[in-house]
Amino acid sequence: MITRRHVLQTAASAAAVLAAPRAFALGNPSYPSRSVKWVVPYAPGGATDLLSRLLCQRLSDRLGQTFIVENKPGAGSNIGTQAVIASAPDGYTLLLTSTANAINASFDPALPYDFAKGIAPVAGVARIPLVLVVNNDLPVRTVADFIAYAKANPGKISIASSGIGTSLHLSGELFKSMAGVQFTHVPYRGSAPGLTDVMSGQIQGMFDNVTSSFELVRAGKLRALGVTTRERSEILPEVPSIADTLPGYETSSFYGVGAPHDTPREIVDLLNREIDAALSDAGIEARIAELGAVPLHGDAREFGGMLTAETDRWRKVVELSGIRKD
Repeated sequence: MITRRHVLQTAASAAAVLAAPRAFALGNPSYPSRSVKWVVPYAPGGATDLLSRLLCQRLSDRLGQTFIVENKPGAGSNIGTQAVIASAPDGYTLLLTSTANAINASFDPALPYDFAKGIAPVAGVARIPLVLVVNNDLPVRTVADFIAYAKANPGKISIASSGIGTSLHLSGELFKSMAGVQFTHVPYRGSAPGLTDVMSGQIQGMFDNVTSSFELVRAGKLRALGVTTRERSEILPEVPSIADTLPGYETSSFYGVGAPHDTPREIVDLLNREIDAALSDAGIEARIAELGAVPLHGDAREFGGMLTAETDRWRKVVELSGIRKD
């Protein structure tokens, strides 16, 4: 005999199944059964930390286990990356991947790992345009003006970056090559001190992520000449693309998520779906837009294709610049 109690118990069980994380539906009911470590290969603070913490909170809420951000800075992201590659491929250690991984594959000949073979692509997170900014006293207002000024004043322009071999540095090297100009590269330990010297006039310009420079542009402390992506940045809509003056010029910074190679496909697909859904969350979407970033949607294979394309793109830039890590 079917009792009322039996009906209620059956209904409760069905509801629990429907509410369970997608891992259950994928035949992986045990994942995640404990906390998951999300390695950020940079120091705390900035866009990398913010994006990671937003997504980790979402994943924690959805999957019922804590996703913990762990900062492992050093060696241009290599320390954190190598630590994840050496971890067990069980889904409990993830890596915030970035442009640095794509660049280091060709920039650093002594790299102690093969990123393409060591990391399984999981999901894209965001792409961030760079912007060419200059000191307000520099007598240029457009990219064409800047090129003309550089050609007329050889050796008088210095361009800052956040370090040798970064996307900021190599974006400048690509610009030099395509525009046929020369300027002195001045590397700093991070973007902030470089921007400070551009504002003071010690340095004439800088290629920088819009995330860290757009507020200075809006406040009139720096002049923006052009963004490095084909499309204009929504956060600096009045600034044209450099490609309008230099057809074919294009660079950007990107972030994504990877896991150790051989991580089970069902875990990768689960994480991809949850991260992709998080990027469509109204609150997270708004915060990403505030940073001047563009969400990267798609499945794990699409993100893997993007990583390959970015690695090839930066390899050409490294070869063009003739610069490699000593």
